[in-house]
Amino acid sequence: DRLKIDLINLSPAGGFLVAFQVALYGGAVLAAPFIFYYVISFIFPALKMREQKYIYRAIIFGGGLFFSGVAFCYFILMPVALAASQMYSDWLGFGAFQWKAEEYISSVCKFLLGMGLGFALPVVLLTLVKLGVLSYRSLRKMWRYMIVIVLVLGGLLTTPEVVTQVMMAGPLYLLYEISVWIAWYWEWRDRRRAARANAT
Repeated sequence: DRLKIDLINLSPAGGFLVAFQVALYGGAVLAAPFIFYYVISFIFPALKMREQKYIYRAIIFGGGLFFSGVAFCYFILMPVALAASQMYSDWLGFGAFQWKAEEYISSVCKFLLGMGLGFALPVVLLTLVKLGVLSYRSLRKMWRYMIVIVLVLGGLLTTPEVVTQVMMAGPLYLLYEISVWIAWYWEWRDRRRAARANAT
């Protein structure tokens, strides 16, 4: 069943806080392309043409993955997280049909933003691989730390119950594993090309 929750303000400044939070998170999203533009304009003169090409691709794919993460969170993960929170409150014997508006907006915005940034992680890792900062072996060695990182993110950005945390951490770790195998494929392809070049 669809959640039936009323958002309420419990203080005179509650409405202003909600408007401020919406403006803050919305402004951050709208300002992000301009921030990237100025950062890239500062960095690009020091990069080679091939490195600039990788950055352009990273921006395009990263933007797509970011919005995919936001959509996944909004349509799939968020309803489960909110339903789990309401069910847990009911199990404890508390009413869960009215929530403070400012806390709800803050939690939802952090959840959406965190999931979007998490989905863009593979682009960051693979761009660093292309630039020579990381490699398949270094990514492979990071898997233990990555498990801890995604679980911590799940704990910080979702409701404090295990199901939702795992639902967030699972896709993020899967994207990391996909990045590792893409890096392996790139190295295997480059070795194969080098072997062919030496053979000729």
